[in-house]
Amino acid sequence: MGDLTAGHADRGDGVRIAFAGRAGGGPTIVFLPGYLSDMTGGKAMALDGWAAANGRAMLRFDYSGVGASEGDFETATLTHWRDDALFAIDSLTSGPLLLVGSSMGGWLMLLAALARPERVAGLVGIAAAPDFTDWGYTQEQKMEILSRGRVEEASAYSDTPTVTTRAFWQSGEAHRLLQGEIAIDCPVRLLHGQADPDVPWHHSLHLAERLRSADVQTLLVKRGDHRLSRESDIALLLATVAAMPEPR
Repeated sequence: MGDLTAGHADRGDGVRIAFAGRAGGGPTIVFLPGYLSDMTGGKAMALDGWAAANGRAMLRFDYSGVGASEGDFETATLTHWRDDALFAIDSLTSGPLLLVGSSMGGWLMLLAALARPERVAGLVGIAAAPDFTDWGYTQEQKMEILSRGRVEEASAYSDTPTVTTRAFWQSGEAHRLLQGEIAIDCPVRLLHGQADPDVPWHHSLHLAERLRSADVQTLLVKRGDHRLSRESDIALLLATVAAMPEPR
């Protein structure tokens, strides 16, 4: 079982990013949480437990302004969080990586893979949501974001409303990927529940078509919801990670 090291890493501007890293064999698993989620969620902890039991290296971290990391959530953007992911990868890991991204984290894993193609050996998306600033809001909500600077929506997962700021939305629009080919060549596995009310499952099929890699598989889970956190869903995630091809 690899030792766990937890703490904060200064990204260079005085903001410290919370992380928990586990030593072990590679490729190092890096978990990228969804919007407003942190590194202590069920899927992240299940992966960490599996990594510990199987001697695999793993890194979990919180984006700035989220969880135990420092920073202001309402000033954070998709660009900031992509840069947090790259900072964590560059400063806290070595060797090949297996990125596992949940929801918005699936968008960030794609952006990270495009930025570090020499490091990323594989990707596993869980209800991956690239470009959700485009398709995830109504025209009325987009107008409210632009005119008021923010929109608040009731959350199915928290008593606190989900806030989207103008800065975050504009940043997301600047990082859209699905208009053309996505120049990623490593193996990719996309898990998606067919009862997902937040990210309809057909988005994973669209993403699979856009990826340049010839090794892409989409696994649809009938009656699976957005979180895919049931015992059977977690078992599928762990089996998918365990079966990822070894780096060439």
